Amino acid sequence: MRVQRVQIMGAGALGSLVGALIQLAGYDVIFVARGKQLEALKNGLRVSGLKNAELKVYCTSQPEDADITFVTVKAYDTETVAKKLAEVDAGVVCSLQNGVGNEEILAKYCRKVLGGVTTYGANLKDYGHVVYAGEGYTYVGEMDGRVSGEAEMVADVLRDAGIRAEAVEDIEFRIWAKAVVNAAINPITAICRVKNGEVVRNPHLWEVARAVADEGRQVMARMGYEFDAASEVRKVAEMTAENRSSMLQDLERGKRTEVEFINGAIVKKGEEFGIDCAVNRTLLNLVRGVESGL
Repeated sequence: MRVQRVQIMGAGALGSLVGALIQLAGYDVIFVARGKQLEALKNGLRVSGLKNAELKVYCTSQPEDADITFVTVKAYDTETVAKKLAEVDAGVVCSLQNGVGNEEILAKYCRKVLGGVTTYGANLKDYGHVVYAGEGYTYVGEMDGRVSGEAEMVADVLRDAGIRAEAVEDIEFRIWAKAVVNAAINPITAICRVKNGEVVRNPHLWEVARAVADEGRQVMARMGYEFDAASEVRKVAEMTAENRSSMLQDLERGKRTEVEFINGAIVKKGEEFGIDCAVNRTLLNLVRGVESGL
């Protein structure tokens, strides 16, 4: 199958970056956005940072037919978006979201769904202006561990766009591994209002992060996955030391966070296995408390 139309469902920071790079590679891209971002995109999309470009883009508030649809909305919006995608031929739907459970929600409404994980960095400097903040890796794959032509096709499009991408057999492991790392960094930085590096620099914060990571490790072990969570948390926090986590940025902007799909997912899965994820639950409730006061 020849891919021509690629859709970005949720053209925020990451979605705008991925969409821009794919459009620059010669594909027709549909940017689905809302509010002030949609209005700004009508005047074009600016990319700065590791790549600089100004593009005229096709943007809309509702999804359309496409060969591939990348979902980049916040996890709490996944069900709403999935219902909209069910009304069109969205093609192969690939989640590049944070948290656990997005793929299962999408699969209830969409014909073909792939899991995805990306470590590319993007920030919205202003509506219609995305900063390409850091290169990383992007992995896509079938949730049941099969290698499929659809996963290879999606990876090929990303590689055409200059994005380091690979179709993998262990996407569920990678989704959970990222969630555990995020669980140990994001809520701590959000509650304490600090950059990622403080999680490892401050011994008190590191003690909490290490405990969160260990609970995640135990849950993943019961799922059949071996993961040195604490070491990975330390590595990511050091590599992104000057970054402000997305959860911190959400709280600073008075927005809802994705904590339910990160720490909340670990707590829920732990309950299934009889593992008490007390530190994750504490952080979950602390972030909920901050959110309720927004």
